This record gives sequence, structure tokens and C-alpha cells, in this order.
Amino acid sequence: MRDAVQTISTRDAILNATDRLLGRYGYQKMTIDDLAHEVGIGKGSIYLHFSSKEEIALAHIDRIIERLKVNLISIAEKPLGVEKRLCEMLCERVMYRFDSVQHYTQSINEMLSKLRPGLLGRRKRYFDEEARIFATILEEGQRTSRFAKGDPFDIAQTLLIATNSLLPYSLSVIELGDRTEIAERTQKTAGILIKGLTA
Repeated sequence: MRDAVQTISTRDAILNATDRLLGRYGYQKMTIDDLAHEVGIGKGSIYLHFSSKEEIALAHIDRIIERLKVNLISIAEKPLGVEKRLCEMLCERVMYRFDSVQHYTQSINEMLSKLRPGLLGRRKRYFDEEARIFATILEEGQRTSRFAKGDPFDIAQTLLIATNSLLPYSLSVIELGDRTEIAERTQKTAGILIKGLTA
């Protein structure tokens, strides 16, 4: 289905189409012609916004992470206890990614194997940005003596590393399994991690 380019930016329309085509064809089979047709614009219009198919796919992933960060900040600002917010945030970082790619027919690693160099550099930046958000909750928990003392950013990075095994790019399509099962596994993992932080 084509996006109504008049109601959203052309760049967003291209990224929306990218998401659909990645699910339908995977990265290697998706073409710029496919994207132009899906959006309902000329091929040249794609190149006004992106220099290559690789840049489009990476921008699509960037957008997923930007939206996730907004969600994490929103959870961090809720009027709940630090343990509850931290648990919700850990679950959100896994489940948001799961929901963003669950319609894909290939594992993320298979799909984006051609993007590995660009993606690996971005992953470090993504995780550092997420860790900074998590560190704010850890600092609050330490100030209120709910969490044991330690470097909040380092602890945040450790929490992210501990939940990375649940992220979609670490799992095959079959291993992704049922959403409920992933959510339960993530909840249990988050509970164990938070228990280890409690002062």
C-alpha cells in the first residue's frame, strides 16, 4: 500500500515503505525501484533523500531506535518506583524491537548481513544512548538507597548486555517465537537483574 506522500514527509514515506519491503523481500532483494513504486514517487526522488539502499536501511533502523528512546524516556518519567520503571524499560527495549521486526521473514542478521560494518558501529552508539537513559533511573535509585552504589552508566551497560541475548538480531525467525513467550522471558530476566541491584 502506498503512503499518502502529501500527509507525511517523503523521507518518512520512504522509510515506511522500506519497513514493508524488508518484511516482504528482505534487504538483498529490495530495490530502489521497488521503493519508488511502493511510495508512489519517481526513483530520482528517492536519491534526493538518500544516497543508497544501504543508507535507507540504516536510516530505517535509526528511526526504530529513536522511537524506542522516546518510549524509554517516557517510562523513566512515570510516577512509579524505580524498580518498576527499570523493569518496564528493560522489557520495552526488547519488546519494542521485537514488535518492530516480527513481520520480517528472515532473521535480522541474515537480512542485514550486507550492512554489517555500518550497523555494528551504529549498534554501539544505540546502546550507549540507551545506557545513558537507563543511568538516570539507576542514579535516582542510588540517591534513594533503593539500588546499591556503583557507576550508573557502567551498570546500565551491563543491564543492556544482559538483555541483548533477547533482542531480535540475536535470534532466528524460529527462535523469536511467540510474543507472549518473549515477553515472559524478558520479564523474568529483568526481575533477576533488578533483584541483583537492590541495596
